[in-house]
Amino acid sequence: MSDIQHWRKSSYSGDAANNCVELARTPDTVLLRESDEPQTVITTTPAVLRALTRAVRAGRFDQLPHSP
Repeated sequence: MSDIQHWRKSSYSGDAANNCVELARTPDTVLLRESDEPQTVITTTPAVLRALTRAVRAGRFDQLPHSP
C-alpha cells in the first residue's frame, strides 16, 4: 500500500475525528477504512465501488432481512 497518495475523509462525517469513512487510491484500486479502526482496510475497484454506491442510493439495501 505504499502507492497511497492520502486518505480522504467522507464529507458526510463533518468534523468528527473518529467517526468517519476514509478513502484512498492506488493506481488500480480504491481503499476504504473506518477512522476508528484504521488497520482494517477494504480493497476494491472503482467499478465495484460505483456499483455499490448506486445500489445504496437506489435503496436496494434498505429492507434487508435481519439475521437470527
